[in-house]
Amino acid sequence: MSKLNELKKHLRRGSVYRRSDLELWSNAVDRHLKQLQEDGTLVKLSGGVYYYPKKTAFGNAPADDKALVTAFLKDNRFLLTSLNAYNVLGVGTTQLYNETVVYNHKRHGRYELGGRVFDFRMKPHVPKSLSEEFLLVDLVNNLEWLAENAENVLERVKTKARSMSRNVLVKTVCHYGNIGTRKFFAEVLENDTLRHAA
Repeated sequence: MSKLNELKKHLRRGSVYRRSDLELWSNAVDRHLKQLQEDGTLVKLSGGVYYYPKKTAFGNAPADDKALVTAFLKDNRFLLTSLNAYNVLGVGTTQLYNETVVYNHKRHGRYELGGRVFDFRMKPHVPKSLSEEFLLVDLVNNLEWLAENAENVLERVKTKARSMSRNVLVKTVCHYGNIGTRKFFAEVLENDTLRHAA
């Protein structure tokens, strides 16, 4: 069996690989990468990141966002979200956006990966998953990027905030709110802890 075919045996459809991953199974990784791209086995998504497409009835499926970002960052401590996520809060946001936001500890800036744009934002704290409280705080952090009328949205955010668990929301604001967001919620929740944190 050729070295190239031996390498192919290790590849799994739908998986994303870094060049360094393939070094485990190849003694000529750059030559093999070139051959794998030429024969359509691997698709280059960005510098040093490759995808083995999963076939569907409609052609190749795109790479899974989580697998793609994990390979790109060489880290799994991140949170994928989008401004669209605020629409579930019922505070008057209805616009749809086509960019994925990646809160992480390593990269900052917009990167195109596999034909899609990811907005990487470095944060000291990144929650493991999205919660209503985090989304509400994140919405206020990102108010300037929303297409809706800011005043109308903030009025609804106040109402929503007062209906949520006060303790959980205060902790979330302390962890993830920027200075303006902390001031806003300090007034809404009449909370001295947040006033001092702002």
